[in-house]
Amino acid sequence: MPIRKLPESPPSVHLLGPTVFLVALGVGMGESYMWPRLVLVFGPEIRWLFLIGVTLQAVVMLEMARYAMATGESIFSGAARVAKPVMWFFFVTAIAVYIWPGHLSAGAAALEEITGVPWVVSACVGLLLVGVVFTLAKVIYNLLENVLSVLIGLLVVGTAVVAAMVGDLSDLTATITGMFHFGYFPAEAMSPSWFPVVVGSIAFAGPSGMQQMWYTLHLRDKGAGMGAHIPRIRGLRHAGEEEAMPSRGFMFDTTDPDEMRKWKGWRRWVTFDALLLFWGITMLVTISFTVLAQSAARENPGVRGLIESGEREAALGAMADAFSAAGGPVLGSVFLGFIALIGLNATLGLFDSFSRGQADMTYHFVPGARRFRMSHLYAAFLWGVIAFGILILLFGPADGPGAILDVLAFLSTFAMGAYCVVLLLVNNRMLPRPIRPRWWSNVIIGFGAVFYLGMLFYSLVEYGVVVS
Repeated sequence: MPIRKLPESPPSVHLLGPTVFLVALGVGMGESYMWPRLVLVFGPEIRWLFLIGVTLQAVVMLEMARYAMATGESIFSGAARVAKPVMWFFFVTAIAVYIWPGHLSAGAAALEEITGVPWVVSACVGLLLVGVVFTLAKVIYNLLENVLSVLIGLLVVGTAVVAAMVGDLSDLTATITGMFHFGYFPAEAMSPSWFPVVVGSIAFAGPSGMQQMWYTLHLRDKGAGMGAHIPRIRGLRHAGEEEAMPSRGFMFDTTDPDEMRKWKGWRRWVTFDALLLFWGITMLVTISFTVLAQSAARENPGVRGLIESGEREAALGAMADAFSAAGGPVLGSVFLGFIALIGLNATLGLFDSFSRGQADMTYHFVPGARRFRMSHLYAAFLWGVIAFGILILLFGPADGPGAILDVLAFLSTFAMGAYCVVLLLVNNRMLPRPIRPRWWSNVIIGFGAVFYLGMLFYSLVEYGVVVS
């Protein structure tokens, strides 16, 4: 890679950063439904597995950032440097897993409970609105960072306030202390009906599937580290203003003490992002939703039966009814509003990330693609997934054909184990020795690979079921 100067790092303490995309992608049905469900079935002691999952993802985030900030390349380019078929695996997996408008459908269904507007209508309008906004934006990253920051702020503050209104101190105490009951695993959790649910919940503690890999592209557009030397993706309307995209990334001189000083500053910056903004916000939101779920179970004992039966929509509706009983109809509507907000957050983040990742791989590795601008490829994938989503909403099941849902769940969790392996290879083989990971980081990432892949294949072999 050509050698260039590493820019000066910003102050470590900050409010906005690319982590907002991971929070938007990660705070979804895992935090608002899957983990509260496990707590109601097995008790708050089961939450130690959530602590393991979200802490592992924070370390993955730091290691994803290492390669992206050192080179300005995405982890997909790093994977291609190891072996191009590895990169193409992620390209195909992204298409198979992330083109279904399930998050937006769930949010639109919650919005229908509040407004009475049919969920299909609001979902289709939402898809078109996302496309128009991204098309008109001058720099897509800036727009999304600002919008998602506001939405995440509303979600975090709002859920915490509502949890304080309807919950009590015993709910909060049980939720927090449950995170430290390491080793607790009731016999019922090993059943064919529940073990896949536990595996899926661990995988979805925070962002799941390929969302951590897309984070490297958001770091680049943020201008983090050597990403400052890479042009940013613009909306289709402003695509003509985009600078020429280099064919490869850059490297800084790791033998220069001043460059290493700046590198350590960037590592402090991203560590703050990982520990406080990502780990902290994700933990706070899931604590709030777990407190809400326990309060709802007291107000309406039938909620537990609905959750145990796996009826997500009915369970969420019953939780909203319980909150209405505790604080009036407005409180129930506020809860449904949070679910709609989660769907919107996830849709904005997923559509942008999917289009960004596919465009990056296409531009660099599909012959002839470089005659287009990166912004043109981004727009093509964006409007392609929007058109597919509208067709599925109007003429097919919103979550995708039922026959392939298990395959999609398998691919999503398999991708998480696979990207841990890719991280180990890329960071330890492609980076200069002075900026390679520490041994303990490699051990944690290696544990992640064994953890995700081991539990996934055990569930498949022992029970014939993948994650649920």
